[in-house]
Amino acid sequence: MSKVWFISDTHFFHTNIIKYCDRPFKDVEEMNETIIKNWNKTIKKEDKVFFLGDLFLGKQEVGKELVRRLNGNKVLIMGNHDKYSITYYLSLGFKEVYRYPILYKKFFLLSHEPIKFANGTPFLNIHGHIHNNGYRNDMEINENNYFNVSVENINYTPIDFMEIKKIRGFD
Repeated sequence: MSKVWFISDTHFFHTNIIKYCDRPFKDVEEMNETIIKNWNKTIKKEDKVFFLGDLFLGKQEVGKELVRRLNGNKVLIMGNHDKYSITYYLSLGFKEVYRYPILYKKFFLLSHEPIKFANGTPFLNIHGHIHNNGYRNDMEINENNYFNVSVENINYTPIDFMEIKKIRGFD
C-alpha cells in the first residue's frame, strides 16, 4: 500500500545552507548524497511525496538528474528559491506543481511558508521555509496548527503523513 510523505527545503547544491542552518555535513556533496539516500530508503516507487519548496539552487541542467534519482510520485509546492517555470518542474518528473498553497484532505493546508490562521481554526498548516529558526514572534500562533517539514526538523528524511497527523492529534 502506498504512503504519503512530506519534506521541504533540501536546498540541493546550495553550499552556504550548510553554514546558514548549521547542517551536519562537511560539504554539499555529502549533504546531497545523504538526503538522497535517506529519501530513497524511505520512499517506495508507488508512494506520494509532497515537496514543499526550495528543491535546489543552481542551473536548470542539475535538476533533471537530481529529480530522476528520487523515488516516488512527487508533487511540488514551489518555494521562494524555486525560480523556474511550472513547465520546467513538470519536465523534471514532478506529477503536479503548484505556485501557491493547496488544501489537502479538507483540513491540511500545504504551503512553503507558514500561513497565519485565526484562533480556533481546525486546520493544520504543513509547511517549510523557516528551517530550524522557529516561528516569528509577531505570528502569535498556536503551534498545534503548524508542522514544519524543513529537512533540519525531520532528520533530513521525508516524514510520513500519518506520523504528522499523530503528532498533532489529527488521527
